[in-house]
Amino acid sequence: MQHRGHQSTEGTDGGELTVPMAWLYAEYIADELLRTGDLMPPTSFEFRAGRDALALTVFLSDTEGELSGIRVVTQLETWLSLTAYDQPWQDWVRERMDQLAAEAAESERPAPDLELAEAAWRWLQETELLAPDLNAVPGGGALVGEDDGPKVWTPAWQLGLPLGHLAIHLF
Repeated sequence: MQHRGHQSTEGTDGGELTVPMAWLYAEYIADELLRTGDLMPPTSFEFRAGRDALALTVFLSDTEGELSGIRVVTQLETWLSLTAYDQPWQDWVRERMDQLAAEAAESERPAPDLELAEAAWRWLQETELLAPDLNAVPGGGALVGEDDGPKVWTPAWQLGLPLGHLAIHLF
């Protein structure tokens, strides 16, 4: 069965399935890093935000298309620097996505990996999650639990990125 909306890898409708292996592998790496860190329940939206942000980082940092299991450990420092607090991660994601889209258009080949990355990026930008307001100064007494403090709606990528960064550190 052919992937809906895609041609085969040879550019004609030969009935071949174009499998988004690069994206699926990046998502697998991100999932494993987050599960190892045990930061959030895997069924939570926060976990998904962390996984998608980390998967985008892994996928987009692979500029040579050579991401392999052996290179994962050597890439940890790169991923740490890309996800660091003081880095313009969202600008980097936009630039890399634009570059990959231009390359895909030029080659006129299906880009299912890029489509999945774009869907993840859209979700991270458009979805807001209720999170503790880290910029708020609590007035009055001490807070008893994390749920007692002020909350603010935050774009999912702003929650997912630090989770991904911390998961890399814990790995």
